[in-house]
Amino acid sequence: MTEITGHQTSLKRWTLALAALGIAANALYMLGDPASWYGHVEGVPDTGPFNPHFVRDIGVAYLTCAICAAASAKWLRQAFTLMSVVTVFLGLHVGLHLWDVAAGRLEPDHLLIDAPGVLGPAIVTGLLAWWVKADRP
Repeated sequence: MTEITGHQTSLKRWTLALAALGIAANALYMLGDPASWYGHVEGVPDTGPFNPHFVRDIGVAYLTCAICAAASAKWLRQAFTLMSVVTVFLGLHVGLHLWDVAAGRLEPDHLLIDAPGVLGPAIVTGLLAWWVKADRP
């Protein structure tokens, strides 16, 4: 087990908290104004007709991820497990987008549209999980 102290601990906590805020912002947008979220996030309208309940369902999943990321900032010794859970959800989300392209439901160039908002967060949370792995008991 690696001892975490001082500057490194603060940097990890702030980085995890920033990730939590980013995920929470998306979640709250989805929950608070699903029609606006649906219409303003590039590529989303290509995935099917607007369903406010479904957008809110996904918003709840993102809110759960935000809570896990925030908890990881508070409890670094559990951060690897918590961020791994977040990464699993976001990674499965990436898999769903890949599956939709493979099945012909979305054009391959849609992956470029999805990269910042779908692939990016999964990579970031995966890297964060790896970064805090040494801090677990």
